[in-house]
Amino acid sequence: MSKKTASPHDGLFKSFLTTPETARDFLDIHLPAHLRKVCDLSTLKLQPGSFLEDDLRAYYSDVLYSMKTEHGDGYVYALIEHQSSPDLHMGFRMVRYAIAAMQQHLDAGNKELPLVIPLLFYHGHVSPYPYSLNWLDNFAEPAVAKALYTHAFPLIDVTVMDDNEIMQHKRVALLELVQKHIRTRDLQDFIEQLVTLLLIDNITDSQVNTLMEYILRVGETNDLHTLFTTLAKQVPKHEEKLMTIAEQLRQEGLQQGLQQGLQQGENKGLLRGRQEGQQEAKYTMAHDLLLAGVDKEIIMKTTGFSANELDKLSH
Repeated sequence: MSKKTASPHDGLFKSFLTTPETARDFLDIHLPAHLRKVCDLSTLKLQPGSFLEDDLRAYYSDVLYSMKTEHGDGYVYALIEHQSSPDLHMGFRMVRYAIAAMQQHLDAGNKELPLVIPLLFYHGHVSPYPYSLNWLDNFAEPAVAKALYTHAFPLIDVTVMDDNEIMQHKRVALLELVQKHIRTRDLQDFIEQLVTLLLIDNITDSQVNTLMEYILRVGETNDLHTLFTTLAKQVPKHEEKLMTIAEQLRQEGLQQGLQQGLQQGENKGLLRGRQEGQQEAKYTMAHDLLLAGVDKEIIMKTTGFSANELDKLSH
């Protein structure tokens, strides 16, 4: 298919609407009264960019203006639809474009979402415009969609759930319990619950393996070896897997302890060598000072040696 080019409608629309004075009159006339009331049209500023999909540029034009509102920064996103057949899902498209403008606002470093007012300018063959611009009307059950998208979304916050409640959550109980306690320093505190849920055996082997790997990688417990050893003894079905992990942890602990011991020995050796070198340098300096005839009191103050030590050096 050949690439569609922008229609002459696009040039005319943008010639008028990209002029702030013209846009101000346009919005002053056509904005609904309750929105016009909160907008300061004297602050209109044309913004760069477009949020249209490439394959729709032949059928639509768009212009974005920023402005101040009573509730902070805001935008007006004006679309012109100049295809012969109106778009059934235009309300949904307008929501998508409004969200894209919000995202651009956040990407610029702002912290709060802006008010974005989408407008559709229509001059097609079919009159009047035949479709609702309320995007919720595109759902089979608009009332259900309205209840979902105009209220807070469902939240599953395991951090405030009681463990006894989680234990009743069937096949997701293990997931929720581990996720809740994964940062606990002592996972032994809820090992009984872990054992109980593993013994119920209502999750797949793959899920168990992934769960154990997750505890290994993310868990902040003080003693993972003891945790997996205890689980292995009490959950026969997964004993082999758990004991393998426990043995790996034991070997890693031994290796880590060996490396720490070697490092500590090396550090002590370096310190001892440094101290012996410094002492040897002091002996040499004291000996040279004695040969030069420097008063012993001065040498004692300089090196910290006693009179007896100096006497030994002089022989």
